[in-house]
Amino acid sequence: MSSEPDFIRSSAVMAAGTLVSRLTGLIRNLLLVAALGTSIFADTFNVANTLPTILYILLAGGALNSVFVPQLVRAMKDDSDGGAAFTSRLLTIVTVILAAITALSVIFSPLLVRIYAPKFTNQGIETEFSLTVTFMRYCLPQILMMGIFVMWSQVGNARGKFGPMMWAPVANNLVVIAILIIFLVIAPDVTAETITPAQVALLGLGTSLGFVIQAALLFPVIAKSGLILRPRFDWKDSNLNKSFKLGAWTLLFVFINQIGYLVVVNVATATSAAAKIAGITTGVGFTPYSYAYFVFILPH
Repeated sequence: MSSEPDFIRSSAVMAAGTLVSRLTGLIRNLLLVAALGTSIFADTFNVANTLPTILYILLAGGALNSVFVPQLVRAMKDDSDGGAAFTSRLLTIVTVILAAITALSVIFSPLLVRIYAPKFTNQGIETEFSLTVTFMRYCLPQILMMGIFVMWSQVGNARGKFGPMMWAPVANNLVVIAILIIFLVIAPDVTAETITPAQVALLGLGTSLGFVIQAALLFPVIAKSGLILRPRFDWKDSNLNKSFKLGAWTLLFVFINQIGYLVVVNVATATSAAAKIAGITTGVGFTPYSYAYFVFILPH
């Protein structure tokens, strides 16, 4: 019976974190509309800022959540060292893989834009294509930060620390909100043609900074977990190999699932590109779709 109040308290903390995260996310999106509008200019940022999440889910996120995390929890409960060795190996190999994915994604950003927004290569959309590539290169490091956040979150969860994982995204949103307020002050009427490299860097790097802060806030949880974690490159571990074999099937499922989203982004960005040529400057493209979907999931 003594654990029931703790369970209720933990549930309340997590529920409150989720609610505040979604409310601050709504404020963030409202500020993005104020800063960038709802046409192709906004699409240049939103496509770039969404792609790290897509690539993370496609290449690693599904496997981390469905396969690696259960193995991590098992090791922390069953291994004689409390799972320190297994966790260190897993954190090391995931960090190396995600860092490589991030680096390759940055290098091949123009190709990624051509895949997800092919109509941005059309004549008359050259500025938006270049801007999307630049935004993407600033935003893609989020892939690594997402992976670290998920891994550290699950270490905390396995130790019964659930609150920090739910509240850290609030800090992420607050950082982005602060960046957007600064952006609105220094560039209240900016367009794709007038935005400066410094302003692009402010938005792109500022957004990625939010993910850095989000992950960093979990470090004290790791430090207090009792696990002694360090980089380990001795990856010939039977449980680790089993995790990656199981993860391969998860990646296949996620890949098939993401094909539908690729079609959605293609259609939405094609619409915004056509709207620009037609002189339509509001309410068309990927941005309105993504904000509408956000409102749809807000109550869930």
